[in-house]
Amino acid sequence: MWLVRLVPVETRFRFMWYRRWSFPLSALLSVLAVAAFLTFGMNTGIDFRGGTVVEMQARDGQADIGQIRQQANALGFGTVEVQQFGTPRDVALRVQLQEGGEEAQQEVVSTLRATFESDYDIRRTEVVGPRVSAELVQSGTLGVVMAIFGVLVYLWFRFEWHFAIGAVIATLHDLVLAIGFFAITQIEFNMTSIAALLTILGYSLNDTVVIYDRIRETMRKYKKITVYEVLDIAVNATLSRTILTSVTTFLALLALAVLGGEIIKGFAYAMIFGLVIGTYSSIFVAAPILIYLGVRATTAVGVAAQARAEADGAQPAE
Repeated sequence: MWLVRLVPVETRFRFMWYRRWSFPLSALLSVLAVAAFLTFGMNTGIDFRGGTVVEMQARDGQADIGQIRQQANALGFGTVEVQQFGTPRDVALRVQLQEGGEEAQQEVVSTLRATFESDYDIRRTEVVGPRVSAELVQSGTLGVVMAIFGVLVYLWFRFEWHFAIGAVIATLHDLVLAIGFFAITQIEFNMTSIAALLTILGYSLNDTVVIYDRIRETMRKYKKITVYEVLDIAVNATLSRTILTSVTTFLALLALAVLGGEIIKGFAYAMIFGLVIGTYSSIFVAAPILIYLGVRATTAVGVAAQARAEADGAQPAE
């Protein structure tokens, strides 16, 4: 039986050599991401800005999402989200918060009723104010912070403090770049985007933990080589798994981006970007950062070899 191999079993790429390029590149991209966030800000959705929610049910047959979206956008209320829920007959409209206080929001409800009540039953109307939106922002931010803190605690006990700090640095790197992606592309940032950020962090962390676990095994197995060689061996050993996982995940996300419709496209695009930076950071940030965090060879021979390599200012050949 022939096995499909995208990557040879025994690769010997010197990934640690590329840290002299990957670290400046990551620093530059992070600065650009922060600058984009401060300059353009986030295109926050109704979840964060507040607005009016109207739930309707088609009186006859299924709800026509495309036609509803076209009619709602023609009303001139700005951003309108149309989403199917429950049965194919049920649909929810979210209209951004209008200027003019309570009267303006009631006008939105009245206009939507007049536009759709001939074909749809209006089941529920609700106005989400800025205060509720602010609470959602706080909850979403707290969720991301707690996720990063949980990563730190887990890896501290699972490995060593060097690995915990390295994983958190790589995770923050991915988070900053993902936020910069939202700021530059102006994809709507809503609660689905928070889910995308947490998924990106989880994917990146999973890749990092797999590589870190192999690094620890390699350090125990090879006690007379330098840390540069340990890291290269570990990353090469997991390279086939990393590529297969990334390719299959990319194909699934590509299908969502192309066929998923307007509601899911923002999530899919963010996840594709997160997949790329998560794979990149696991190999070119999380692994080589251990060198600067003080991970050393565990024997006198290994320490001497590493000291000679550092004195020469270059990574030893494999």
